Formats: sequence, structure tokens, C-alpha cells
Amino acid sequence: MKRMRIITSLLMVVIVLQTCALSFAGSTKYASIYQNPRAGKIDFSGKKVAAFVILPDQGIREGREETLAEEMRSRGVDCIAGYMILPGELVKDRAKAKEFLSRANVGGAVLIRLVGDEERTTSSVGMWYSQPYYPTFWGYWNYSWSAVYVPGYQWTDRVITLETLIYSIEKDELIWAGRSESTNPKDIKKFVKDLVEAAGKELRKAGLVNK
Repeated sequence: MKRMRIITSLLMVVIVLQTCALSFAGSTKYASIYQNPRAGKIDFSGKKVAAFVILPDQGIREGREETLAEEMRSRGVDCIAGYMILPGELVKDRAKAKEFLSRANVGGAVLIRLVGDEERTTSSVGMWYSQPYYPTFWGYWNYSWSAVYVPGYQWTDRVITLETLIYSIEKDELIWAGRSESTNPKDIKKFVKDLVEAAGKELRKAGLVNK
């Protein structure tokens, strides 16, 4: 009996740890991607890449764009935060936007837009441990007293959905697009780092950037 209590306790600990890991660990993955079949490798050599985060709040937008540009610069991309090129009051003026980006020698752009922010509840079903022995009375007797049942659990995650798009401004052409889901993001810098890493993995897989 003491041995069974120990086993039960250990199993409960395992389930709790698994649940906590799912609930608190931030992760980013691309749920869907699009690659322009006419576009070749991404090459913005000698050109700047502008990072735009499409948000209505100018102050938040600036911080997010700076974080994104910084992360891309750390990976060897000559990237500049979009607000440094194009003032917030001009973002909806296409003619002015063209003028400012051309003047800044911007050849490409990475745009990120929030398309979803929701809570998702996940349930785990109860599980039986040990094997059933129903054919005989004594076989079932031993089984019934030793089987361990672990009840199901529920946990709620915050899921952020973003779309990331890479454009050639010179060709006025979409090169690549992806829709990502990030679970329980906590720190903005890590969030952006995970997003860029996940995008880079997909771009390398598609052969759009060097390995």
C-alpha cells in the first residue's frame, strides 16, 4: 500500500510538471506560410531593410520596430526601424511613404501585423496505468487494487497570432509570408527573437536565404 501511494504521488508530480511546462513555456511556430514561386533568393545587398510593426499606437509601434530591427541587425541584416524613416502621421499616405522609403535607399521591408490575441483552454484526459486483466476473477482482483488512475487537467494558454511578410520594395513584390502562433509570450525581446528564429528556419527551408 505504501509503495502504491509513492507511485501515485510520483505520477501526480509528473502530470503537474507537464502541465506547468505547457502553460508557462513560451514558444513560436508558423502555422502557415506562402512563398512566391516567381521570387528568387532574398538578396538586399547594399540596400537597407525597413522593419514595420503595424500597430495603431505610435509609441508601442516605435519600441516594437526597434526591437525587431535590432534582432535582425544582430543577424547581419542592414535593418532600420520603420519609424526612423517614415513618421507615424504619414503611414497612411502611400505617395509620401514611397518618397521617404526611396530617399532612404530601402530595398526591402519586413512587416508584422497582429491578427489574433486569444485564450485557449486545453484539456488532458484521465489516464490509466497498468494493464487490465478481466478474463479471470483473481486476475482482475489483483489488477483492480493496483491500477492507478490519474485525473484529467485543464490549462489556459494565451496565443498571439501574427502575420509576417517580406517584400521587395524595388520590385513591389511579395517574396514570403507566414502566419505564426506564439504561446504565452512573456518578454518582448525573447518573443521577437523566437519569431525571427522561426521565420529564419522557414526561409532556410524554402531556400530563400543561405543556410
